[in-house]
Amino acid sequence: MGAPLQSVVIAARTLSQLWNKPLVGVNHCIGHIEMGREITGAQNPVVLYVSGGNTQVIAYSKQRYRIFGETLDIAIGNCLDRFARTLKIPNDPAPGYNIEQMAKKGRHFVPLPYTVKGMDLSMSGILAHVDEIAKDLFKGNSKKLIDQETNEPITPEDLCFSLQETLFAMLVEITERAMAHVQSNQVLIVGGVGSNERLQEMMALMVKDRKNGSIHATDERFCIDNGIMIAHAGLLGYRMGQINDLQNTVCTQRFRTDEVFVEWRDD
Repeated sequence: MGAPLQSVVIAARTLSQLWNKPLVGVNHCIGHIEMGREITGAQNPVVLYVSGGNTQVIAYSKQRYRIFGETLDIAIGNCLDRFARTLKIPNDPAPGYNIEQMAKKGRHFVPLPYTVKGMDLSMSGILAHVDEIAKDLFKGNSKKLIDQETNEPITPEDLCFSLQETLFAMLVEITERAMAHVQSNQVLIVGGVGSNERLQEMMALMVKDRKNGSIHATDERFCIDNGIMIAHAGLLGYRMGQINDLQNTVCTQRFRTDEVFVEWRDD
């Protein structure tokens, strides 16, 4: 998303010089995390950051948000959006939302590759596999489109259901492992995919088994990219004196979450 970033930073530089206002650089992921903490009141949770461009499991330690696990290829939002295009699902209001609604009508679980590698996961192979099944569906290939237990035909809704269940189970697994490692009983889900009700439900079932466990999530107003989360993160940095000189306002698309010095937190 280099072009939009460059366009906005030019506008920000212009406003800064016109009105003599300071520029504060913000990491996109940190914006999601701090917005989630502010809205939900989560104190020190393990964070699951799931969006169109990112999939990370994160925990805070010594003024850094440490990445415990992440996708090795495509992000979960990208995976869902691309499968929506395969099924020719409309973009309005959002591909991922439409897949979520179709998944609620799914009745048959279609086995898909389950690819967890330590604390990391991979989704490109899963997408390729379910894409092939979908293509068989459109071609009317009956051999691959019958549920072996019920002998009923597989539908696009079944594929959406199966894809969600598989991907979300992988996310729950690595999140639980991170919680055990840092001895936390709180989970905060942020990012656009974080508004998915089924993901929140599956995470809640896992957290329920942990002593005094709790899950924190928001609706699409605060999960999906928004200006207030960037402003909030910028304000946190500004209060600590984190101001960027004009020559140091270059957009960095690979600005890693754990590169940010979280000076405003000392817990």
